[in-house]
Amino acid sequence: QVQLVESGGGLVQAGGSLRLSCAASEHTFNNYAIGWFRQAPGKERAFVAAINRSDGRTFYAASVKGRFTISRDSAENTVYLQMNSLKFEDTAVYYCAAQRDTRVAVTPDYWGQGTQVTVSS
Repeated sequence: QVQLVESGGGLVQAGGSLRLSCAASEHTFNNYAIGWFRQAPGKERAFVAAINRSDGRTFYAASVKGRFTISRDSAENTVYLQMNSLKFEDTAVYYCAAQRDTRVAVTPDYWGQGTQVTVSS
């Protein structure tokens, strides 16, 4: 079973930056694409960013493109989400997710527990 543990959430002022981390169990990146989702109060969970398991290609939701950057470290055990120019509407619980087959649809197979990001004005 894949294990995903998020960290790095917290309170930050609008315009500031925050870096989230997703620590994955061994070999996860060899078999799964990794992505970030978020869920704000009263809203459905939404896609934020993802990175391919093979070529490292990245994908972003339009709402965060140009502000957020997804990456992974050289050991390929941790995925990061660098969030810059944060806005109040970025406030949400952020989840790390893993999906084995992304050819048909975006339907993650595993989820982390989530980390709270709160942006103050």
